Amino acid sequence: MTLPVIAAVDGSEDSLRSLDWAVRTALMRGAPVRVVHVRQYPAWAPPEFVAVGTADDPVLDQVRARIEAGGGARPDVEYLSRVGAPGTVLAELSTEGSLLVVGSRGRGGFASLLLGSTSIAVARDSHCPVVVVPRSARQVPDDLAGASTGPRVVVGLGVDHAGDAALEFAFAEAEMRRVRVQAVCAYPWPPQIWAVPGEFTLPMIDEADVAAETRELAGERLAPLRERHPRVAVEIAVEGGDAAGRLVAHSKDAELVVVGRHQRRLLVPTRMVGSVTQAVLLHAAAPVAVVAPHPHGDAGDTDGTGPAGE
Repeated sequence: MTLPVIAAVDGSEDSLRSLDWAVRTALMRGAPVRVVHVRQYPAWAPPEFVAVGTADDPVLDQVRARIEAGGGARPDVEYLSRVGAPGTVLAELSTEGSLLVVGSRGRGGFASLLLGSTSIAVARDSHCPVVVVPRSARQVPDDLAGASTGPRVVVGLGVDHAGDAALEFAFAEAEMRRVRVQAVCAYPWPPQIWAVPGEFTLPMIDEADVAAETRELAGERLAPLRERHPRVAVEIAVEGGDAAGRLVAHSKDAELVVVGRHQRRLLVPTRMVGSVTQAVLLHAAAPVAVVAPHPHGDAGDTDGTGPAGE
């Protein structure tokens, strides 16, 4: 049985845009779509006020009409209404899906915010990969000379840990979409070595050597994935500087940007999104997939971008 692509909707333009993305992706996957509207009511509301059913949900009526008016091929669609905190309910439902798709902003909160609380919550707590679809007007700084363009899946690559969940997801998506993978590997530059409190000195390190070693390590990490996905072309972008900034810059024209989520650690048992992942969610121009680490396989920092991810 193919697990559904779950599309969270609330009637906002952002959620309808993410719905369209979810429907297209479900068609490529050969999967059904489960459209979910979570209605959040105040705690003091009487029980009869929060009674819910798909038959009396105007948001789902709007979505149903939008999908049926689209014409052409469309996947099987199921509609669900739920009551509760959207982030919590969607995280619970994610155990039943192959992918959870949300918009970057919903109806609640301040319109000026770049990312909604529900998007952050599901990216942090979902059991399946989460895709956050940004607003179409998002722009990124065009500050990379010779930056790659065209259809591709961009993925953050760290060379100093063994976590592969985000990489595996990126290669599978690229193969399904028939596009290439662009692995972005950022190394911190310039390096800083602290000498005495309040002072630092630049060590005598050749950046070309650092870049060459980073590229070699990146190639070693990608070798098993290339072997498993021989039809996927791979491009490695090795760059010095801030990992989040490099990923955001490379998000221009990409079909998808894939980043990892922090693994739970002994002294920090709660789920964390990670600083790089959150920055990419806030600023990337392409849809961003947040992939949880394997339960027992990924170690270390799982933002998937190496030292600059901390």
